[in-house]
Amino acid sequence: MQHRIIVLGAGYTGATAAGRLAKRLHRADVAITLVNAEPDFVERVRMHQLAVGQELKPRPFDEMFAGTGVEVKLAEVAGIDADRRTVTVVDKHGAGQQELEYDTLVYALGSGWNPQGVPGTAEHAHEISGRTGALRLRERLAGLDAGQPVVIVGGGLTGVEAATEIAESRPDLDVALVARGGFGDWLSDKGRGHLRKVFAGLGVTVHEHTAVTAVEADRVLTDGAPVPAAVTVWATGFAVHPIAGASTLEVSGTGQIVVDETMRSVSHPEVYAIGDAALVMGPGGKPLRMSCASGVPTSWQAADTIAARLTGGKLPKIEARYYQQCISLGRKEGLIQFVTADDQALPKALTGRIAAVYKEIICLGAAWAVAHPTVGMPVRRRRTTQSAPAGKATRTDATAEATA
Repeated sequence: MQHRIIVLGAGYTGATAAGRLAKRLHRADVAITLVNAEPDFVERVRMHQLAVGQELKPRPFDEMFAGTGVEVKLAEVAGIDADRRTVTVVDKHGAGQQELEYDTLVYALGSGWNPQGVPGTAEHAHEISGRTGALRLRERLAGLDAGQPVVIVGGGLTGVEAATEIAESRPDLDVALVARGGFGDWLSDKGRGHLRKVFAGLGVTVHEHTAVTAVEADRVLTDGAPVPAAVTVWATGFAVHPIAGASTLEVSGTGQIVVDETMRSVSHPEVYAIGDAALVMGPGGKPLRMSCASGVPTSWQAADTIAARLTGGKLPKIEARYYQQCISLGRKEGLIQFVTADDQALPKALTGRIAAVYKEIICLGAAWAVAHPTVGMPVRRRRTTQSAPAGKATRTDATAEATA
């Protein structure tokens, strides 16, 4: 009987995990199902580009997974029963609600925007955490007349990229950014100086040390003066999908699934969580931030661990750490801030056109790696040595744990 592996979510981490499992496990021994609501891969790191009207290269899953043995099921996840090992989905082809059984589950539903309970945000603000939100913002921006104000709330990476992309593509608009803390205060002196220089050159007004208290149809209310806004873009961080928190899986206060160093749920060992959905401790005992950079190594760790446990191999140890923060500042400018393993800024940074090219290479590489989950390295598919569900201890499993 085939071991049933279900992967929920086909973002950077979920699609990578499914492809990597298919590369490492013999097709006759496992049935790998990838559940996703959309038929093609969404480059989430480019949503600010999509929002201003740029066209992105289509990456359909039926081409990406052709010949791999991965079954792509177009459906929305409605719920998880971790005790019964079932997932409830709503099929996109009209088959209605279905219940899928699994032996091993990889939870990679990721995250979305976080309104943070600020009044009026859900009603009046736009978000770019996914394609639907980016396209909605794209339509709204296209309808703005010259001189109208656009306000981006959030001074982190998403907010900075959105503000510069909008200002560069629509220099006729009055673009402003509102940051709760100091503008670019997480960067090195060189990085912060370049960020301010680019914003000044693009004519973007920065309101730093300013907290937003409410969003209205035509303005943003703050703890200071109101900021006019024909369009408000909310970019203050991400919140995980609520499905895990509604299950019996152990989750953190942020709703992330609590996992061990192999990405295995501490409450349900047949479940693995990766990417934004998992609470993963990084260097210095600090939780990894929600990002593609930290999420992809967790998908490698989970996929290789599952393969090792099923085939009797040695458990892998893949380090999740940081090297740099890659920030696009429109199409002509960029900032590469080099960081320590625990994400603290180093003095060194790349700026200008070379940084923009560097960031583009990183984005292209990330998409390429999803379609090539073993990074082009040849891998032999191994036969499984255990037939019991992954969560039940076996002699092989115990041996692998001891030799890891």
